[in-house]
Amino acid sequence: MKKLPLLVIGGYLGAGKTTLIRHLLQNSDGLRLLVLVNDFGSINIDADLIAAVDGETIALSNGCVCCAMTGDLYYAIGDALDRVPRPDLLVVEASGVGDPARIAAVARAEPELRYSGTVTVADAQSIGSLLNDPQIGAQVAGQLSVADLIVLSRPDLSDLGAASDRISRVSRAELIPSLHGQIDVGLLTGLQPTSSHSACHADHNSAFVKWSGHINDRVSPERLDRFLNEIPVGVFRLKGWISLPDHTLELHRVGLSTQKSKMLPRGDCSLVAIAPSGRFDPAEMQHAWRRMTGEE
Repeated sequence: MKKLPLLVIGGYLGAGKTTLIRHLLQNSDGLRLLVLVNDFGSINIDADLIAAVDGETIALSNGCVCCAMTGDLYYAIGDALDRVPRPDLLVVEASGVGDPARIAAVARAEPELRYSGTVTVADAQSIGSLLNDPQIGAQVAGQLSVADLIVLSRPDLSDLGAASDRISRVSRAELIPSLHGQIDVGLLTGLQPTSSHSACHADHNSAFVKWSGHINDRVSPERLDRFLNEIPVGVFRLKGWISLPDHTLELHRVGLSTQKSKMLPRGDCSLVAIAPSGRFDPAEMQHAWRRMTGEE
């Protein structure tokens, strides 16, 4: 049986991976894609493209499938290989604090997979400061160094020359600027890996602090605004949704920048936050959350 190609999409927290994946799903050019993501709820697929939603899987009318990667990667890939018919391309989103080379190693170890390269997304506006950060710079550099293609997001808000020069010190991969994830899909689906890479063995569990909150209730706009103002400065990435009395908002926060967009209405609130260890105390986040939800 023909081997299933596997493409890895990596990049640090908030770089724009899901925006790129959304563009890929909506412009698959007839290819049947199976995309394994950490949270497909953040991809925001247009409603008229969704054919069916079943648990943690979205089937699209163009033949693509998007699955939430909630279990072990090996099991998720096994499910992909068992599909009849098999997809034309398997795309795996590495977590923002993960090492794309580890997923590439899985592709090389599985006889029925063919490794098709790694695309690393980098925020051109913040990549310089991330690489210079003494705590996370090495990890960000590692994500770039294993890339076969680097997609520079937010090129309109940055000095592309400075970003490119800084990245070139840690990677020889081709750089492609991309506004809002717009890119020639053929560059992704036809990518050829240039070399093999070894995975970084950093302990991500100890390097990062995570927090999550969930309630089966709605909150007022005033409480939400107060919560956003009380988020500890050290929180690097925050995402999820908040249900207000008359609608639900999808939230994405990178650093001090928060994006809100309406989504399908729900009756609950759910958020997750992550930051390098030592940057914030999860107890502070929990206190702000409890004030918003009226628990204290």
